[in-house]
Amino acid sequence: MAQTIQELLATKPSGHSQQTQYVDTVEAYDKWAEVYDTDGNFLQRLDTIEMRTLLPQFIDRVNKRFQPSPPETESETETKAIRPSLVDLGCGTGRNTIQLLSALNTANKATSFSVIGLDASRGMLDVARTAIREYATKSAIQMDVEFGIFDLLQPELPKTQLPSSLCEPGAVGVISTLVLEHIPLERFFAAAAGIMRSGAYLLVTNMHAEMGMRSQAGFTDERGVKVRPTSYCHAIPDVLDAAVQAGFAVEEIVGAGTDEVVVRGVDEELGNVLGARAKKWVGVRVWFGVCFVKR
Repeated sequence: MAQTIQELLATKPSGHSQQTQYVDTVEAYDKWAEVYDTDGNFLQRLDTIEMRTLLPQFIDRVNKRFQPSPPETESETETKAIRPSLVDLGCGTGRNTIQLLSALNTANKATSFSVIGLDASRGMLDVARTAIREYATKSAIQMDVEFGIFDLLQPELPKTQLPSSLCEPGAVGVISTLVLEHIPLERFFAAAAGIMRSGAYLLVTNMHAEMGMRSQAGFTDERGVKVRPTSYCHAIPDVLDAAVQAGFAVEEIVGAGTDEVVVRGVDEELGNVLGARAKKWVGVRVWFGVCFVKR
């Protein structure tokens, strides 16, 4: 069983006096939903910046492999039915669902794919629905987005809760950003594979283990208590091994190292961009991104 970050930090001395409360992951995110996008989390900001580069590559690959030629005659209902599905797995408040929609629009593919946001937290999904409505209104383009409950910690639950397109034939592309921290690796990749068709792409970002050895996701509630869900410190080699065991292969992406993983640390310049809370992480690798293909 993977060691949780809570267990790891318990073995180290801490100079923090703030009270910390560990709660169920879904409960934590239900509580966090209202302030998740505004509480100054620099890792989210960094992830948003990096996804601006990663998403166009992801969309280009998915489009080249799966975008079908339109039939000679089609009704609006038929067009929607044949659209391949892209999934934001663990979509949270829709931060990267919106980035995905924006990237599709930029690539003139806004009507070529259906987009599905899945999360275990109903509180997060409520915020996401509102955010997508506001984005669609401001952008004045047609958005085909569906949301559903899916708990990565319980992937064995019946898939009747999922959109039918994910049961057969499955998604052609999945993004999952800053989610892996909360899920054992074997369970995460098995669940992702279960909603994807063969040849589909999976784009994953996560907190780097160098940061995970010292901190984890969480927020300060109205009582001044630090609320933390269960988190795991996943090293990149372990992530890659688990993906291969689940039937995935690593894909080449621009900016990656020799292992085809993009890694980002905080330097002084980036610290100024990301805000005050990033300053103490200068010199530490905090984020990584990797793209897989389901064999």
